[in-house]
Amino acid sequence: MKRLFTVDLQDYYPEWPHSTRPSVRAIIKRDGKLALVHNGKFDYYMFPGGGIEEGESHEEALIREVKEESGLVVIPESIKEYGSALRLSKSSHFVNTIFEQENYYYFCEAKEEIDATEFDVHEIEEQYSLVFVTLEEAIRKNRQDDHGEENGGVWIERETRVMELLLEGNYE
Repeated sequence: MKRLFTVDLQDYYPEWPHSTRPSVRAIIKRDGKLALVHNGKFDYYMFPGGGIEEGESHEEALIREVKEESGLVVIPESIKEYGSALRLSKSSHFVNTIFEQENYYYFCEAKEEIDATEFDVHEIEEQYSLVFVTLEEAIRKNRQDDHGEENGGVWIERETRVMELLLEGNYE
């Protein structure tokens, strides 16, 4: 898959060991809008998706994560690669470790009906909800509004840069 860009906070020493956690993200369009997850606690938009579990394919993880976070059921045969974004930063879980996360983005379609979500504790605390918004609206919200300091702004930067690339490519 083509790498779209890298977000490197350079807040670590290069000789530190790496901790990796790859993830998948869905780009789902419906009626001219994107299906996004709204983080109600920090008021920003992100693509539905999450971490790839041990032994899981990208497609399996995408289907599972999208359903858990949004209730949308991905149509497996609609999944197509878009690109990836690499994140490098100091790990918040391990001392003197570089956190490396390749985020794989996929175009896909979802069934019309929306199932129940399966939020974990973090997602409940951050008040996740499924929304359908235009690319322009999502970019404006993510770029211009104040989202607080503790949210790990690198997530917002990554998601917004993907949205901007989609807009530049006239993704309709």
